Formats: sequence, structure tokens, C-alpha cells
Amino acid sequence: MAVRYLSVSRRYTNDFCRLSSSAATRSFLGFFSTAAEQRSAGDDCHGHDGDDDHSHLVTHSRTLETRARKLEQQVDDLTERYKRAIADSDNVRRRTQKFVEDAKLFGIQSFCRDIVEVADLLEKSSVVEERDGAQQLSQYLAHIQGRLQEVFTKHGLEKMSPIGGQYDPYQHEIVCHSPAEGAEPGTVALVKQDGYILHGRTIRHALVGIAVKTQEQ
Repeated sequence: MAVRYLSVSRRYTNDFCRLSSSAATRSFLGFFSTAAEQRSAGDDCHGHDGDDDHSHLVTHSRTLETRARKLEQQVDDLTERYKRAIADSDNVRRRTQKFVEDAKLFGIQSFCRDIVEVADLLEKSSVVEERDGAQQLSQYLAHIQGRLQEVFTKHGLEKMSPIGGQYDPYQHEIVCHSPAEGAEPGTVALVKQDGYILHGRTIRHALVGIAVKTQEQ
């Protein structure tokens, strides 16, 4: 009886060990299976991150390329505008230069038209002298003189009248000194040659004589 009990106990023990070993094996295999799945899942996640990074780099690169193209277009546009501005500036400069040159050449054409009328009158003076005599010629010359002064006044040209005035080095040039007979010393006593002013600027100095005190005075 005792021998049978031991035999049965040994069999149950062996069966339990086999069952325990099998369960342990399954548990061990299950652990590795779970770990493998987790690793696989981790690898899959890492793979998705790599794809996202690559996609981001591609998108960033395309964005930079687009910006670069836009900047190149802006540079080309600005360069073209600069070239047009330079060309326009050159055209304006040439037109201005031509205008200045024309002004220098033809700026006095109005004065010339008026002055040739006076020249026509002078040409007729010889005819007047032969036909009407010296007296008529004198009146005719006075008419010419008046017409000439009208032309001068029209164009801003004014003859100086320095007699009795103070000496002005900007308008007068002293050529002689004369006794101050009834004139203030230092004033203009006589005019040897008329001076002219154009729009307030002296274009020809008057040649004058200045009154000075004599020893008798």
C-alpha cells in the first residue's frame, strides 16, 4: 500500500513538473513575444518619425526654393527698373542740355527782332538827309534814339544816369578828375561813355570824371 502511494505521488509530482515546465515555457515565450511586439511597434513609430522628418525637410527645401525664385524675380525687376531710370535720366539730361544750348543761341532773338527795326531806321537816315535836309535829319535821328531806348527798356536794358551821384565802383570807372564847379567833391561830374545795366546787373561800366576840390576852393 505504501509502495503504491509513493508511486502515485511520484507520478503526480512528475506530471506537475512537466505542467509547470510547460507553463513556464509558455510564459517565457509569451514574454519574448510581447517584447518583440513592443520592439516592432517601437520600430514602426521610429520609422514614422523618420518619414515625418524627411517630409518636413522636403517641404522646407521647397519653401526656400520658392523664396529664392521670388527674390531672383525681384532682383531682375529692380535691375530692369534701374536701367530704365538711368535711360530716362540720360534722356532728360540730353534734352536739358539741348534746351540750354538753344537758350544761349536764341535767347536774344526777341531783342534782335526789335533792334533790326532800329537798324532799318538808321539805313533810311541818308535818304532823309538828301531829301529833307539837315534839320529833318536831326529830328529823324532823335526819333531813332527814342525808339532805341524803348527797345532797351522793353528788354530790361537801362542806361545809367550818374551825373551828380556818388561814385560807385560797381557801376563807374574813373577816367579823369575835374574841378568841382558847383558840384560836391567825390560826385560824378561828367560822363565820357554811358554805362548800361541789364535787369539790375552792370554789363558796362560808365566812364566818368569825378569832381575834386581845387586849391582856390
